[in-house]
Amino acid sequence: MIWKLHNDGVLEPGAVVAPDERLSWGKTVGLGAQHVVAMFGATFVFPLLMGLNPQLAVMMSGVATLLFLAITRNRVPSYLGSSASFVGVATTIYAHGGNPSHVSGALLFVGLALLLVGIIIHVAGARVIHRVLPPVVTGAVVMLIGFNLAPVVAKTYWPQDQWTALVVMLVVVFLSVGLRGFLGRIAIFLSLLVGYALSAVLDRLAGPVTRLVDGQPTTAYRVDWGNVRTADWFGLPPVSDLAHWKLGSASNVLGFHAPSFSLAFALLALPVVIALIAENTGHVKAVAEMTGTNLDDTMGRAIVADGLTSMLATGVGAGPTTTYAENIGVMASTRVYSTAAYVVAAVVAIGFGFSPKFGAVISATPGGVLGGICVVLYGMIGLLGAKIWKENRVDFGNPVNLVPVAAGIIIGVGDVSLKFSEEFTLGGIAFGTLATVVLWHVARAIAPRYLSDAAGGANLVLDTPGMYVEEEADQPYEKYLDRGARAEQGPHRES
Repeated sequence: MIWKLHNDGVLEPGAVVAPDERLSWGKTVGLGAQHVVAMFGATFVFPLLMGLNPQLAVMMSGVATLLFLAITRNRVPSYLGSSASFVGVATTIYAHGGNPSHVSGALLFVGLALLLVGIIIHVAGARVIHRVLPPVVTGAVVMLIGFNLAPVVAKTYWPQDQWTALVVMLVVVFLSVGLRGFLGRIAIFLSLLVGYALSAVLDRLAGPVTRLVDGQPTTAYRVDWGNVRTADWFGLPPVSDLAHWKLGSASNVLGFHAPSFSLAFALLALPVVIALIAENTGHVKAVAEMTGTNLDDTMGRAIVADGLTSMLATGVGAGPTTTYAENIGVMASTRVYSTAAYVVAAVVAIGFGFSPKFGAVISATPGGVLGGICVVLYGMIGLLGAKIWKENRVDFGNPVNLVPVAAGIIIGVGDVSLKFSEEFTLGGIAFGTLATVVLWHVARAIAPRYLSDAAGGANLVLDTPGMYVEEEADQPYEKYLDRGARAEQGPHRES
């Protein structure tokens, strides 16, 4: 066995169980079940929002977790589930006439890019990423990815059943704020269950709803369980026939399908790599802090593992994977960091993947319910960018930070496109990301030294000749101007 039995299986109050330890198998199974509950809501909600099969996504999340633990040599206890970062990419691809195979193909490129970045980090160290993608850039990219999704709610989900969407939105807000502990962590999942039940009740009391489908008014019930009744209790997800696939239709449940590759769609998806790098490095550092272990030498391996598992998952038609903060929260509360619990969770998830009826039930979630959830969820994704800025004390009084980021965010949020030909157009997310990254580095290169040295994260300002000290980000911008002359004089270095 690769795990040592912790304290003869006895967990003392306040004791910490290391990644290479385990409790008794009975307790380990219980902890594994808790990790399943923690990841379950998001792992099937996000594929649902991307038009992919939740049953297949849950199955592949288990496979991905086992591979991740093996590649990181059992040092980074993490669960890999479906990522929210790709929802906007999928909806944009559908808006441009793509289908799920195009989504899978584009996201497979993202996994490949993440794999290559992980190799670079493993060889060169994590410093290279922080230099190329400082917090000001990473936060901007995460923000524009989230806010770019706003039209999807307004035009696709919300109009299907606006009153149900409004109620579900309120439920999400109340549960997220009002619930404590673990229940607060799964507020999105609980809100989906409430919305699903509400839709079924409204079908009985108020009858079907009328909505526009391809510009034509269509009457239909909110909950359509036609596929649920015909689905098998046990078996693999179906093999999809995409010839008659239609976005938003409950007539077919997606399953296994091969990816289709398009350069335009791949370029549209690649900016998400930046968000995934920030996500992975943050999670590894969080695990390192909780376990009291230096995991810098494992950072590259973790990103390689995420890229490889994302390629595997998208290669069979599931969504890409990422390390889950929900499960890190479970570890923080239990102080049990045993990777054995994650192996149990992965095996349980793979078991869920063998129930087509489960996948059909989830795929039948009403559009109005998704609309209410997405109003909050998409905004939360965008505001994670602001959280990155705040935690890294990014100063927007500095024009090196302000001007390039302002341009990139408006391009992304407004979905401003750059058309090169009839076959190739750079969409809002890709164009906004490219503008943010390139313009920030150009601005820093041409700006006066006292501005360029202070750009990025925490402000570095000249304190005495030849010495820089860290200063709080809320210092007035005029201080940089006052010290500019000194900053331009003579050789100096960061301290």
